[in-house]
Amino acid sequence: MKPYLFCLLLLCCSFASLKIQAQDNIIKSLERHETGCGTVIIHQDRRLDALLGGKYTNKGNAGETKVLKESGCRVQIYAGSDSRDSKSAAYEMEEQVKTLFPELPVYTIFKSPRWLCQVGDYKTIEEAYAMMRKMKQAGVFNEISIVKTQIIIPL
Repeated sequence: MKPYLFCLLLLCCSFASLKIQAQDNIIKSLERHETGCGTVIIHQDRRLDALLGGKYTNKGNAGETKVLKESGCRVQIYAGSDSRDSKSAAYEMEEQVKTLFPELPVYTIFKSPRWLCQVGDYKTIEEAYAMMRKMKQAGVFNEISIVKTQIIIPL
């Protein structure tokens, strides 16, 4: 009985490692470099690798930073319509967060049909909830909620 369990465990581990390797190299596996055959080279935006869970280099004003994108949570402090007033209100909320919580990353984005202002990059809902409580205690933000979204993790 023990040899069967050992074989079953070994088989499960090998499938799990194959699945992880397939996720890491799905784009690279499509490229082929074979002698005597044609060569397949895929040219794509490096952000697509990040959407698949890979690392990419973000070239900003401060130089190159390596980041990883994955699913997580943010604290949403504002959601408005698509008007100019909503845009200015979202940016006002961003300034208030930068004043009260300067260590937090703030994202003011337009996701059709509304302007959003979101704070933080949290892997778990518990981390986001702890920050939401701190922000409620500040007494400045009226509409606070936790949203699931794609977060940016600096490496």
